[in-house]
Amino acid sequence: MATTYDFKSIEQKWQNYWYNNDIFHAETDFSKKKFYGLIEFPYPSGAGMHVGHIRAYSGIEVIARKRRLEGYNVLFPIGYDAFGLPTENYAMKMKQHPRFITDKNIKKFEEQLHSVGFSFDFDRTIDTTDPNYYHWTQWIFTQLFKKGLAYKSKTMVNFCPTCKVVLANEESQNGICDRCGSEVVQKEKDVWFLRIRNYADRLLSGLKDVNFLDRIKTEQANWIGKSTGAEVTFPVSAGEKEYALNVYTTRPDTIFGVTFLVVSPEHPMLKEFASDIENLEEVEQYQKQALLKKEFERVQLNKDKTGIIVRGISAKNPLTGEKIPVFTADYVMMDYGTGAIMAVPAHDTRDFDFAKKFGLPIIEVIKGDTDINVEPYIAKDGGEMVNSGFLNGKSVKEAIPAMISYMEEKGIGKAKTDYKMKDWAFNRQRYWGEPIPIVTCPHCGQVALPDDQLPLILPELEDFEPTEDATSPLSKLTDWVKTTCPVCGGPAVRETDTMPQWAGSSWYYLRYMSPKYDKGVVNPEDYKYWNQVDWYNGGMEHVTRHLIYSRFWNQFLYDIGVVSCKEPYLRRTAQGLILGEDGEKMSKSRGNVINPDEVIQSVGADTLRTFILFIGDYEKPAPWSTQGANGCSRFLNRVWRLADMIKEGDASDINMAAVIKKVSDDYESAKFNTAIAQLMSAVNVFYGRGYVTHKELDILVRLLYPVAPHICSEIYEKINNGAKIDKSEWPTYDEKDLVLNTVEIAVQINGKVKGRITLSSDASQDEAMEILKKELPEILDGKTVIKVIYVKGRILNIVAKLNS
Repeated sequence: MATTYDFKSIEQKWQNYWYNNDIFHAETDFSKKKFYGLIEFPYPSGAGMHVGHIRAYSGIEVIARKRRLEGYNVLFPIGYDAFGLPTENYAMKMKQHPRFITDKNIKKFEEQLHSVGFSFDFDRTIDTTDPNYYHWTQWIFTQLFKKGLAYKSKTMVNFCPTCKVVLANEESQNGICDRCGSEVVQKEKDVWFLRIRNYADRLLSGLKDVNFLDRIKTEQANWIGKSTGAEVTFPVSAGEKEYALNVYTTRPDTIFGVTFLVVSPEHPMLKEFASDIENLEEVEQYQKQALLKKEFERVQLNKDKTGIIVRGISAKNPLTGEKIPVFTADYVMMDYGTGAIMAVPAHDTRDFDFAKKFGLPIIEVIKGDTDINVEPYIAKDGGEMVNSGFLNGKSVKEAIPAMISYMEEKGIGKAKTDYKMKDWAFNRQRYWGEPIPIVTCPHCGQVALPDDQLPLILPELEDFEPTEDATSPLSKLTDWVKTTCPVCGGPAVRETDTMPQWAGSSWYYLRYMSPKYDKGVVNPEDYKYWNQVDWYNGGMEHVTRHLIYSRFWNQFLYDIGVVSCKEPYLRRTAQGLILGEDGEKMSKSRGNVINPDEVIQSVGADTLRTFILFIGDYEKPAPWSTQGANGCSRFLNRVWRLADMIKEGDASDINMAAVIKKVSDDYESAKFNTAIAQLMSAVNVFYGRGYVTHKELDILVRLLYPVAPHICSEIYEKINNGAKIDKSEWPTYDEKDLVLNTVEIAVQINGKVKGRITLSSDASQDEAMEILKKELPEILDGKTVIKVIYVKGRILNIVAKLNS
């Protein structure tokens, strides 16, 4: 073989072989065990793929190639999430139609995916803007509508003045548009919602049945925000007029300590008592000011508390009978709980600050170790009830159920479970999205289009820019808007808003199973075989957006009999970001963006693939390093030259069974960096002795193949008389061949794990350093060792500085 690895010709050779021969094509075959690996499909941006895409896809790429060698029938598909703001904003910037931009960008993406050598089944490629695809997105929406899970309501919404679009809470966290970075404002709009809150408890309990990263489960659980407590009715009156104000609280044990109530500025009770409010003008002015604030500004815990007393009305504590004042304050949100809170200043920091500001009474009801006139006593389970009538002497834990039972018996309250998560705001005032298949008829009201009128095709529109008043561009097409009611045949008008970009991605994993099926969402036979996604990898930024939305849609489809599994994904992992060489997030403005096309041209696709996975812990952010990429290139060239070093001889200096186990286990644990380090260590052993046996090299290239498939395919073919590596099997080992008197320890450089070495369990520090220099010399390249901390059988920690 040639001394130097000619990556350009060899990578092109194997890409032609794979894609011209449909090597990665999957078919439903009940005689074979299946593996369904999934990555988050990209929106095809004009900039094309970046190195972050490569890292996101490489994890499941490794597993998919490994599974094929293990005898699995592998479904590893790709598609494009092409509707939505990113494509439309780019189209406006380029002054081109989104359809043209989408088709052009998809073509570029596919070329890039091929150039990296990804083993996707390109025959199953889907595009959310294809009417054959969004036919079924619209069908799912009509089913949600028919089941009462899609509804339209006038509400205050998050509006991005730059994108000119309504955003869901998930898309505007911390008051910032997650697309353009602008501050959002509050605007009253008619909004389509999906009742995701109806599924809140199931979405929460379903997390127990899936193998998701703990941080993913935690983020979803926190977003759902389940709480248990009670709904209490406080009588509010003004003269003879009365109003039953319901308040949700997680601390019904403290009701004896309630000294005032606070309602949202939007609460309907204020309108009910408008003629009785003595300071109505002041209240109305405060309401106007609240409307100008974003939700994020209103609910910040550390912000100055604003609010005003509502004079002319008063409430009554249902336990003590005492009259208490009513305030309105903007930190109380109408769409969380009941839009009203009971204030217990002795035991809540926010209530305490408010009470101090307005000179309100503070009544201790839980005995604590603080002076409640100086600071509140925050008790969760501990503490003894005082000044609380029949609860006195009870613990907090005992008092909560006792109070709920008492209130239910007296008819003044009841146990209740609530959720922080809000219903999903589902419409956008933009052109590039799925038309919502609803018409409004003056006689029949809102009517879903029947199945035989789907898909409702997105009409051609040249002037698709959003309007200043937040109405949809589709409203300009009067001939399209005017239609007939499918129920009574009378005149009706179409819904002109479109669906959000999250719609098409909420069920795409199902479409991959039968992308050309025209009788439903998924072919039942294909679903029966492929079933749930076995391993799904994606970004943490989508955990409280796409991931929770798609779980919701899947559970709905389960309820109506389309699917037979409650959860769509068995396992979900997440990759860390690739940062610029300066350690900052990549951006054009910083000038630190790495173009994968340039890396491939310079050092090849296999080097890019290898370095992307070797760069660090797969789940954590890692900075790009040109030096590191070049190091991986040198490693692959060393692997290449091994084909000319084959010689049968003593192989007792390396335990290949242990290498197989280590690499296999690390791949399955998404520890790709340490798996590659193990292979580097093996190569160093071969070079140290001056030869490699045929069996050792055969095993090595099969283990490295999922990471660097082009070079490994070439070497395998050369050393095995033209055999194809994709037709081979994954290396196996016998447990008895594993040596037990050796240990594997982590090697840290300045506190960060950079690799692992295998050595005798009683090896000395000097021996450990010698093994490190022999097996992983690149770890210390360009560095001076300052200090070594070695713990036998545990860790080798090196403090080093870069050579100047």
